[in-house]
Amino acid sequence: MSSASKVWFQLGFPVIIVLLLAVVLTVLLPSLQAEKIKEEPGFIVESLNLPMAIIPAGRFTMGGRDGSANERPQRQVKLGAFYLGKTEVTQAQWVAVMGSNPSLYKHPKRPVDQVTWIQVQEFIQRLNEHEETTKYRLPTEAEWEYAARSGTTTSYSFPKNELAKFAWYGHSGNVGTRPVGQRQRNAWGLADMHGNVWEWVEDCWHDNYTDAPSDGRAWTEQADCASRVLRGGAWNSESQYVRSATRGSYVADMNDAGNGFRLARSL
Repeated sequence: MSSASKVWFQLGFPVIIVLLLAVVLTVLLPSLQAEKIKEEPGFIVESLNLPMAIIPAGRFTMGGRDGSANERPQRQVKLGAFYLGKTEVTQAQWVAVMGSNPSLYKHPKRPVDQVTWIQVQEFIQRLNEHEETTKYRLPTEAEWEYAARSGTTTSYSFPKNELAKFAWYGHSGNVGTRPVGQRQRNAWGLADMHGNVWEWVEDCWHDNYTDAPSDGRAWTEQADCASRVLRGGAWNSESQYVRSATRGSYVADMNDAGNGFRLARSL
């Protein structure tokens, strides 16, 4: 090799290596970042051992065409990202904060039931104080439906003929609830969005969606907030009442063995 060739090799080879690395990083880095986002582990409320999924920002059509009139008019809603419990709050988690268990169908891994909306607000206040934050809360009604749909537009986030794989519903007598997380999860990692217990949300009850907000916030205006919204149906609900769009309501200071809740957290 001539002296000139040696000089070129010594000076040029490192430059070629740097250029090749730059090309590789340009091609691979976006996919690596996307994979990191895809594998986002969410958040764990360590004091309760409660895993939460991160619900991505987005928009969806809220409401139903074939259900009750209170699910209409359908509208586009845009939401920011938030955390939502992967399961309903259990009796053990409730006792860890409140010290006693009001549930009818007692088992530490079953969802807490017979809790009023008012009592749930006290639970959240105590949890926030313990965690030294203000981020824990109930989901809004729009957030709840958005998470339940998990990117779908159908009555359920799965084929209707697979409902029993995803929901504990349709039972009579004194069968009651089942431990959380035993049914399959939706595309965003959430279990029991359909059935088991009705889940309190933040919103006041309105008879329909006329003039409802389109930004995902809780709708507390133009209403008598003595009644609050419940979503998802319960263990004793028929199939039409565990649809993603189904709405229910209950007096905020009254309890029922079919009513529980799921915890949300602001980012």
